Amino acid sequence: MDHQYPPMCASAPPTPGNMEMALVGVAAYPPGPAQDLPVRPQQLGGGAPADGDRSGWAGNDPSTLLVVATLLTALAYLLGTSMPGGYWPQDTPSRDGRAVYRAGDPVMRDLHRPRYWVFRAATWAGVASSMVMTLSLLVRMPVGSRHVVWSFSVAYSSLVLTFIVSQSRTHLSLDILIWVAVLALIWLVVSLHPERRARVIRAIFCCNREN
Repeated sequence: MDHQYPPMCASAPPTPGNMEMALVGVAAYPPGPAQDLPVRPQQLGGGAPADGDRSGWAGNDPSTLLVVATLLTALAYLLGTSMPGGYWPQDTPSRDGRAVYRAGDPVMRDLHRPRYWVFRAATWAGVASSMVMTLSLLVRMPVGSRHVVWSFSVAYSSLVLTFIVSQSRTHLSLDILIWVAVLALIWLVVSLHPERRARVIRAIFCCNREN
């Protein structure tokens, strides 16, 4: 005897039979392709979108440069407080007896005054320029701006001048010339585009020889 099943209504609750058919239908007919949606670079694992070809100095992370500026400030401060030659431990008269070197005064200032003032100028320039670099980055100035580039160049090169001046057996004018050369080299490496910088360095150090 044939069993007749009652007709299924759309509003009827699902039964085990039509649930299986629904699952088969879903597997047989997958959903169509999704519409093209804009994908952000952050979703693909990349960083913020770059404005053009930001290679070289302009591609540096401002947070990294901020850490570098803080380290330069601390290093310039430490160099300024550690005076080469130290300080007079007690009142000491000069050889001719005209002057008296007071306790606590810098020895370099009394015995090598020009070198002392160059050393002081180098330390102050390092502290001031590194603080300008820090402030420029904190107010969201572009990494490639002149404030950031020049402050970094002066702060970094002043460390070289401070080290050279602290040596007692060097000529002071030669020390200043070395500092100017280092400052120009740092600015050249930082400010120019990589391709132009390569051409300039090739022209300076790899001059073509005429046969």
